[in-house]
Amino acid sequence: MTVRVVVGGAVCRAGLLLAARRSAPPELAGRWELPGGKAEPGESGPEALVRELREELGVEAEALERIPGEWPLKPGLVLRVWTARLLSGEPEPLEDHDELRWLGPDELDAVDWLDQDRPAVAEAGRRLRAAAAAAPAASD
Repeated sequence: MTVRVVVGGAVCRAGLLLAARRSAPPELAGRWELPGGKAEPGESGPEALVRELREELGVEAEALERIPGEWPLKPGLVLRVWTARLLSGEPEPLEDHDELRWLGPDELDAVDWLDQDRPAVAEAGRRLRAAAAAAPAASD
């Protein structure tokens, strides 16, 4: 069976992670995820993420580093997550989402994440905490 990749973006800004609340399909509505979507045939993960963030949130972004691991969504679909940074635009819930929130590393448990997103969200939180801890030393 061919496995199709769903990309997710751990979009970070100013020490915060972007969370998106699903509005569809009905079985996922109301739960939170890292924004993204299915890669098209021939599209790399980073290319798919840039396209999906443009379509879903109306922003231009850059995929940075892949978070290790992949998580099965259903037969034939796996989630792979990249860290990403915004290049331009302010994220808006244009497609498949009805609310967005910027969460600090200690607020990540404040929303009901989709189960498959939880490992990548935890890793993104670790990276945000590490960056925050390193920041004061960098200014010395």
